[in-house]
Amino acid sequence: MRFVLCEPSHPGNVGAVARAMKTMGFSELVLVNPACEIDGQARARSAGALDVLAGARTCGSLAEAVADCGYVVGASARRRRLNWPELDPRECAASIARRSAAERVAIAFGNERAGLTNEQLDLCGALVYIPSNPEYNSLNLAAAVQLIAYELRLALVTEEPAPAPDYPPATAEEMVLFYEHLERALLATEFLDAGNPRHLMRRLRRLFNRSQLDQNELNILRGMLSALAPGSGDRKRTDGDRE
Repeated sequence: MRFVLCEPSHPGNVGAVARAMKTMGFSELVLVNPACEIDGQARARSAGALDVLAGARTCGSLAEAVADCGYVVGASARRRRLNWPELDPRECAASIARRSAAERVAIAFGNERAGLTNEQLDLCGALVYIPSNPEYNSLNLAAAVQLIAYELRLALVTEEPAPAPDYPPATAEEMVLFYEHLERALLATEFLDAGNPRHLMRRLRRLFNRSQLDQNELNILRGMLSALAPGSGDRKRTDGDRE
C-alpha cells in the first residue's frame, strides 16, 4: 500500500506522516514535487520513523507515482462538482484491503493548502472523504494520513481478500494511454469538439474509473477504438515518453 503526498509544503508534515504510517505498519511513501526538503525538522517530527523517510521516493507527477497501481484513491477534504465515487474512511479501507492481495494500491493526499487538483483526481478510481465539523474542517495532513492508516490496519485484519481475477487489473499508466487513445478517436470521429470539450473527457474518465477495467477489457476497448477510428492508436513520442 502506497501513500502519496502531492506537493507537500512543510517538512514537519512529511515527518509526521512517516510517523503515522510506521505506527500502523506501513512504509511505502512517495512525494510528488515536494516544496520542502526532508530536513532536521522532518526527521524530528518522524519520532524515529527515519527508515520511512529514507525510503521515500520523489516523483515529478502523480501519474508517475501511481503508474503501476491498479487502484488509486484520492483523499479530498471537500466535495467536487463532478462527483467521483465517494467512500468514507472505513469503506475506503475495506475496499483497499480486499484489492491489495491482487494489485498495487495507492492513496493520494493533496497539497496542504489546495488539496488534489482535478487533473490529479482524474487518476483516481474513487475519493475518500473524511467527515468533519462543517464550521471548522481544517484537518492536518498527518492527521488525515493517521486516520486512514488506522482504518487500513483494522481492515487488513477483518477483510477477506478478493479472489484472484482472471486478468490483471489495468494499471494507472495503461488507463492514461487509453484515455489519450479515446480522446484521439473521439476527435477523429468529430464526436468531441476540440474547441469546446467541456467536461466530456472528465466524465468519461469517471465512467471507466468506476468500471475498474482489467487488461483484457482494456485491450478490447482499444481494439474497438482502432477499428472505429483507424490511426487513432498512434501517437507522437515526446521527450517525456519512456523508452
